Amino acid sequence: MTTVIWIAVALVLVGIYLSWTAGRLDRLHARIDAARAALDAQLLRRASVAQELATAGVFDPAASMVLHQAAHAARLAEDEHREVAESELSQALRVVLAEPAQVRALREAPGGSGTAEELLAAVRRVPMARRFHNDAVRAARAVRRHRTVRWFRLAGHAPFPLAFEMDDEPPAALTE
Repeated sequence: MTTVIWIAVALVLVGIYLSWTAGRLDRLHARIDAARAALDAQLLRRASVAQELATAGVFDPAASMVLHQAAHAARLAEDEHREVAESELSQALRVVLAEPAQVRALREAPGGSGTAEELLAAVRRVPMARRFHNDAVRAARAVRRHRTVRWFRLAGHAPFPLAFEMDDEPPAALTE
């Protein structure tokens, strides 16, 4: 009789552990979703400011066209091409705002100071949002690698989380 009780206690403890692990994994997936939404918002904000900057008439037509096309492509990119499009926008921003004279011209244009500050805030927030997202992905992956999670299929049908890798280095002349 005592053996049956000990087996029942062990099964209850294993059930509690599995339930706790499944709940933790669910919370991690919710954290990934929230971090991805925040990252998407920051990327959209950066692309919008870049597109506004491209149409402001501050830069020469070639630079404006490059920046406009990169921002437009980043805004409309589908999920499987989003990392490349966002990296291309980062590169276009670095090319267009490579010289301090270009940043000075932007700040001296009517309304340019506010736009420059908004762009600076956007390019600073994108790496932070990406880091939060990738940290959440890393934590979920670590839990999903455990044998018990795989054996008991505690992740359910949730897709395996993928990190968002992109070139997010801001223009040096803008951050100075």
